[in-house]
Amino acid sequence: MDLTQRPVANHDVGTDVRTGRRAPGWALVAGVVLAAVNLRTAVTSVGPLLDQLESGVGLTSTLAGVLTTLPVISFATLGSLTPRLAHRVGEQRLLAGALVLMTAGLALRALVSTPVPFLALSVVALVGGAMGNVLLPVLVKRHFAHRVGPMTAAYTTALAVGTTLAAAVTVPIATRGGRVDWRVGLGVWALLAGIAALCWLVLPSGRGGLAEDAAPRVRVRLRGSRTAWALTLFFGSQSLQAYVAFGWFALFFSERAGVSAARAGLLVAVLAAMSIPSSIVIPSLAARLRSQRPLVAVLVGCYVIAYTGMLVAPRAGAFVWVVLVGIGAGAFPLALTLVGLRSRTPATTSALSAFAQSIGDLLAGGGPPLVGVLHGADGSWTGPFALLFGALAVMAVSGWLVAEPRDVEDDLPVT
Repeated sequence: MDLTQRPVANHDVGTDVRTGRRAPGWALVAGVVLAAVNLRTAVTSVGPLLDQLESGVGLTSTLAGVLTTLPVISFATLGSLTPRLAHRVGEQRLLAGALVLMTAGLALRALVSTPVPFLALSVVALVGGAMGNVLLPVLVKRHFAHRVGPMTAAYTTALAVGTTLAAAVTVPIATRGGRVDWRVGLGVWALLAGIAALCWLVLPSGRGGLAEDAAPRVRVRLRGSRTAWALTLFFGSQSLQAYVAFGWFALFFSERAGVSAARAGLLVAVLAAMSIPSSIVIPSLAARLRSQRPLVAVLVGCYVIAYTGMLVAPRAGAFVWVVLVGIGAGAFPLALTLVGLRSRTPATTSALSAFAQSIGDLLAGGGPPLVGVLHGADGSWTGPFALLFGALAVMAVSGWLVAEPRDVEDDLPVT
């Protein structure tokens, strides 16, 4: 199969780029959006309830650290297996199955009372997010090949809304009569995951519906692709910024700006909320541009200004700095958009999505622990911000390279 061959142009919403079969457009859009809303709820619903989990499940500080590291490990390992599994069972069936497992994991972990089953079921709950991360860009490429920007905007916005919602309302939902019930707070997200799973289970396949991936298996090797490695480094370096921001910026503002814990938490919430408008605007804008280098320059510039401001005037400009960091975090939807824009076929999109996200997450996962080591050494924030600026340099260079209008297939041998 010639990987450099572009799919036949077809502008119908929900039409498979390979078979020409038409899927039910709005049902497919709804399925993609519902799946995206659930990609991070298993992760961001846990943080607000860690104190209750330590007493309710018996999590030690060490096990709590393991729990917060599980998403990175799961996203990297399960994400790398997703293309192979999708070839065996089809993308639609795999996503449906992953969401079913996610629903079961979310529901069952709210019923256990000991740490080992809780951690094991947390891994099950993360399956939907790990595989959905890889599958959604592929489904968008396959069924909305000429609407990659708007569809990526739709699902990354839904992802941002779900992420923010789980972090913001888990405790209020769990609070009754002044008491926080962690089982309710975590278990309620199984309902939302169940709706998404049901949608993908009933979405028609085959004739008149979604065409499953029945093409001969194509082995796409990306290790020699400069574009694939640039996207991987861009994804990993921008993810590191986000992991550190969500894990450490509340403490930074408490220590350096002298604000209360509640105020510091609010600042981080503002940062998270900024991902919603970024997800709406950036993918569609990126898809209209031949080169995305101006976007990369703006996003990196926002980070540079924000980090400099946080070091120089952490209290006076705190709100401005977190808004700028939130804008810079628009690099995440940009990276996901580039997965579709830098690949010509769904097979390459699948390989590129898994390659960039699994390796990128592994690289990014070391960021928060390293910040802990650097900050704990002398209580200073100089080391952590040196790390952030270093990662930002990687993000700038790799982003500049991958923003060049060059497809991954241009780096691969023609077969």
